[in-house]
Amino acid sequence: MKNIRNFSVIAHIDHGKSTLADRLIQHTGIIDDRDFKDQILDNMDIERERGITIKSQAIALPYRARDGKDYILNLIDTPGHVDFSYEVSRSLSSCEGVLLLIDASQGVQAQTIANLYLAMENDLEIIPVINKIDLPSADVERVIEQIDSELGLDPSGHLKCSAKDGIGIEDILEAVVQRIPPPKGDPGAPLTALIFDAQYDPFRGTVIHCRLFDGTVKKGDSIRFMSNNAVYKVEEVGIFSLFRKKTGKLSAGEVGYIIAGVKTVSDIHNGDTITHDTKPCDVPLPGFKEVKPVVFASIYPIASDDYEDLSVAVEKYTLNDASFVYQKDSSVALGQGFRCGFLGLLHLDVVQERLEREYDLSLILSVPSVRYRFTFTDGRVLDIDNPADYPDPASIIKTEEPYIRATMMMPERGLGSVIKLCKEKRGVNSTLNYTSPGRVEFTSEIPLAEVIYDFYDRFKTITQGYGSFDYDVIDYRESALALLDILVNGEKVDALSQIVHRDGARARGIMSCERLKEEIPRQMFKIAIQGAIGREIISRTTIPPFRKDVTAKCYGGDITRKRKLLEKQKKGKKRMKMVGSVSIPQSAFLAVLKTGHN
Repeated sequence: MKNIRNFSVIAHIDHGKSTLADRLIQHTGIIDDRDFKDQILDNMDIERERGITIKSQAIALPYRARDGKDYILNLIDTPGHVDFSYEVSRSLSSCEGVLLLIDASQGVQAQTIANLYLAMENDLEIIPVINKIDLPSADVERVIEQIDSELGLDPSGHLKCSAKDGIGIEDILEAVVQRIPPPKGDPGAPLTALIFDAQYDPFRGTVIHCRLFDGTVKKGDSIRFMSNNAVYKVEEVGIFSLFRKKTGKLSAGEVGYIIAGVKTVSDIHNGDTITHDTKPCDVPLPGFKEVKPVVFASIYPIASDDYEDLSVAVEKYTLNDASFVYQKDSSVALGQGFRCGFLGLLHLDVVQERLEREYDLSLILSVPSVRYRFTFTDGRVLDIDNPADYPDPASIIKTEEPYIRATMMMPERGLGSVIKLCKEKRGVNSTLNYTSPGRVEFTSEIPLAEVIYDFYDRFKTITQGYGSFDYDVIDYRESALALLDILVNGEKVDALSQIVHRDGARARGIMSCERLKEEIPRQMFKIAIQGAIGREIISRTTIPPFRKDVTAKCYGGDITRKRKLLEKQKKGKKRMKMVGSVSIPQSAFLAVLKTGHN
């Protein structure tokens, strides 16, 4: 055990985690240069294209240190985005130390600090690494100051590297061996293993990624998951090289995988504890919690014939992503679909793109919403995320919505605009902290519903891409909510209904009406598009009708002849409106949804 090191790389988005992992893998020589490709631990096309890590991966690196001894370094790669922060916390609790990566040109950012706190909570050895020192804009001295002033770490222990050019990689591997403590544990004690991830293999079922703290597990053992008491028989155990490598057994301190005939990933819970069925450990490992979706949206196929294909695609997708939840849903305007829950907007984006790409589907998403809480006159409390389920306003005593604590780091010049943006989004209890000359940390409590619309895009624009944003959901607070309906020609269009705050309802209604006006084709009669709360109309636009010039044949003569012809035309238009119905094109739905989901 003293020759094992378990460590993770944590950083803000785009500070070079995947590139550093690539260099560490190349340096330890477990892959030939001709087989190597960038972002080697990122298996999905979407991860490569966007340069993000969505699924955490683990790999065991054999390394001969300068002292001549051979070590096994278990690198647990983590996603960087805030949506996947629970996954990061489980990966960190499987390690003894972390490399905290900081971009030499951008310095310490919001998630650098958030991830540092996660590492401190798990009592890990933290090695600060300054990356991208080869960039012309790199300011290493300023970052060293920030390590001291903002992170409170000893700046003398920092390492410098360029993951892209492979500078300083040997020093990082040496630091991992020398500074990160070896794992503790008793191979003879009852089995205690932490699940930090799982993936689905179509031939073997679920592959469980775990870290053993005590005990030993081998083929043929009966194991039990402590969260749901399910018992399975172990079929295969091994470690992660670039591919799974059978070892026959795993013991305390090691990181590896277990295959035990588990049918779906949803039977496995990240953070759960595995133990032996016959000789269990006394208490599960701390920190386990059920991951709850935060953002909700309905997914419909553009062609209603594709519903069966979508149903199969969603079922297959859940095998790989346990945090994605769904149930059947239907809409008068868009037909059959699914109501889905996501961890955040990036997760929603990734799910939509993977369903469209991997299963060749064309999809429409309803307006994303969050889960609101309603208290009724009879004392019941209900959580509702779908506008179609909005209760009768007369029976509601209190409406509440979830709030988040948003932490933003940015250059000082963007502060005024960001404060204005947060005020506009109903932010409260804002605090300011000048972390270093020219940089500000701004914290504000904002309703989650306001953030899932265009907040992030506008924040990035205001700060010219230099701002960083991190959030955690804190609590529910009382709020004046209402159901905004969109009426076209007097008919309610259920797929466009939204739950909104009363103060912003009129602006949202006007925006939706304007977008629909641009998209719905003109008819022979006038079409009214209205936004309504209950029976009160709060916004309206009108699509003018096509008109034939019926007065063209009148040249001179009495004005009453013209009037007569126009009156006759008006009556005809009125009769046409009674029988005419408006078909809303697909592009109109997409246009309205874009107002809320850029």
